[in-house]
Amino acid sequence: PVEDLVREAEHLAAKGVKELILIAQDLTYYGLDLYKKRNLAELLKALAKVEGIEWIRLHYAFPTGFPMDVLEVMKEEPKICNYIDIPLQHISDPILKSMRRGTTKEKTTRLLREFREAVPDMAIRTTLIVGYPGETEADFQILKEWVREMRFERLGCFTYSHEENTHAYSLEDNVPEEVKQQRANEIMELQAQISWELNQEKIGKTFRCIIDRKEGNYFVGRTEFDSPDVDNEVLIDASKYFLRVGDFARIRITEAADFDLYGIPGD
Repeated sequence: PVEDLVREAEHLAAKGVKELILIAQDLTYYGLDLYKKRNLAELLKALAKVEGIEWIRLHYAFPTGFPMDVLEVMKEEPKICNYIDIPLQHISDPILKSMRRGTTKEKTTRLLREFREAVPDMAIRTTLIVGYPGETEADFQILKEWVREMRFERLGCFTYSHEENTHAYSLEDNVPEEVKQQRANEIMELQAQISWELNQEKIGKTFRCIIDRKEGNYFVGRTEFDSPDVDNEVLIDASKYFLRVGDFARIRITEAADFDLYGIPGD
């Protein structure tokens, strides 16, 4: 229930925690069992009132039945990071159908466009699977073209592995291992280029970053568009600047690589 989560957030804030990450198998279903309606927007509003919490981040929102009022809260409430992790898995209709994803290429593309219209500077993270049973070269090309077109801010790609107790286990694992690997490499090469281009646009801009740790000669921070451990990091030269781990700092980006940014403190 919302009250329990708010209480937990208050305890965490009292210990100095500043960032909450809401993680569920599927956040979009939050509230259906307890309140008989999708209640994620109400939960976000309640958590945003907790003093001391400065960032709230959403992980694993299923595309089917996404509660659009969440976008309104994201836009209005500065504590809600303009970030969403929406694991799409694939985009070719025959594969989506076999995966029982309950959506289509057209619906998913429309949903992502609505996200970007509602919150223009949102970072969208997704994960894809290549080499799913029955994935043809044509299915893969549809996926690759779509990745090129959508220009995701963050993307991970995995090769399919045949797991017992899954619906797909009854299907024949018929894509050779080396083809799976090749396909994953192609998607990640394409994404590295997209990420590099998007990162170049950040040079000269200043972002509010949380400083996570000091590593070697760098302080390592993140913008609101980056989740810990999986996304880009912002590196600040520790031999020239001092920052406190756990604090927020305004960092001006001076350089950008495929997946990391370099910056200096200041507006």
